[in-house]
Amino acid sequence: MKQSLGLILGIGGLIGVIFFGIKYMDDSESFSFLGADIAVSTGDYVPILISLVILIVGLFIYRSK
Repeated sequence: MKQSLGLILGIGGLIGVIFFGIKYMDDSESFSFLGADIAVSTGDYVPILISLVILIVGLFIYRSK
């Protein structure tokens, strides 16, 4: 039972990290100033951190005996 729950949380966290990571990169804007490209991120990084925590908790539950 614990391994199933850990696996589900791990997979869900991984999907969340990938999905929100791509969305975060898409929300970035760049512009040129004095010949240098400057990137400004307008994305929200909190969903990535939450998904990462869920992934780590899922892996700990999966690995626990």
